[in-house]
Amino acid sequence: MTTIVSIGSGKGGVGKSMLSANLAVLLAGKGYKVTLIDLDAGGANSHIMFGVFKPEYTLADFMLRRVDSLQDVTMELKSFNRLRLIPGMGESMYTANIPAAAREKLVRHIHKLDSDFVVIDVGAGTNLNTLDYFMLGDYNLCISTPEPTSVLDLYRFVKLAVIRKALSVFLANDDIRKTIAKTNVQNIEQIFSLAGEAGQEKREAAQQAVKNFRPLLVANRSGDKKKKIHILQLQQLLKKYVGVQSITKLGEIPVDTAVEQSIGAFQPVAGYAPKSPAAKALVEITDNLLSLIEQHKNADTEISESTAAPAVAADSLV
Repeated sequence: MTTIVSIGSGKGGVGKSMLSANLAVLLAGKGYKVTLIDLDAGGANSHIMFGVFKPEYTLADFMLRRVDSLQDVTMELKSFNRLRLIPGMGESMYTANIPAAAREKLVRHIHKLDSDFVVIDVGAGTNLNTLDYFMLGDYNLCISTPEPTSVLDLYRFVKLAVIRKALSVFLANDDIRKTIAKTNVQNIEQIFSLAGEAGQEKREAAQQAVKNFRPLLVANRSGDKKKKIHILQLQQLLKKYVGVQSITKLGEIPVDTAVEQSIGAFQPVAGYAPKSPAAKALVEITDNLLSLIEQHKNADTEISESTAAPAVAADSLV
């Protein structure tokens, strides 16, 4: 079964593409079949991180029906343990307003990919395409730098993503959907209450839609102890809003000149400077993610064997 890992942020320039590329490389290095998809319409650059400047095909060829499947636009990066890459489309009027039918088709084909892991670089910002792609993940990685503006932007991003997920149970012209969309929602329970106005069935559907939302936090460019408080505040905000017992922090990536050097060399830092502090941190983040996935698999197995088994909350790695 394919595990989809989506990576998002509230603003650009916080290291999202760097994290996506390195996570994909490290997973592939462990022997998994991995596909990295660049869905960052505003700044598709994953291919550049691997020294590919003019890919023969991009996601645009699939979206505009020049090819039949995502496999047709997938390129194999043999130097990176046969990691497969689907280059992004870049910014255009089409990518800013992708029809719903086209998005649904893309999602169906993503699920059909022959991969153990699909890593999605969903882009920054809060447009509907970005939010939908982010919530597509089985695991949703949020990355932020310690700066207050970055932390606040990421909080808004996650908040809107959860609202978007809850709205998915209603039809586009549903009155409750319109009400929720216009409401300044303060916490997840408020969404459920508004959904409940359409009946208990709708409330339960909204709860189910966001039940498995597992926001995972990666702090980038850490090192300043004074700024770490902002990351803690982000965890508290997400905990209060999303309503889970703990927000799992996968790890911190320290300030490291090797990252900039690797980008200049068009290589992920995990391959360019594997002994650097940033690369070691990325290895730890990858291992933490795999450990968490294994925990959830074991928990799901136990629950399936006993209907009386309690739900297992994600353990905090902070």
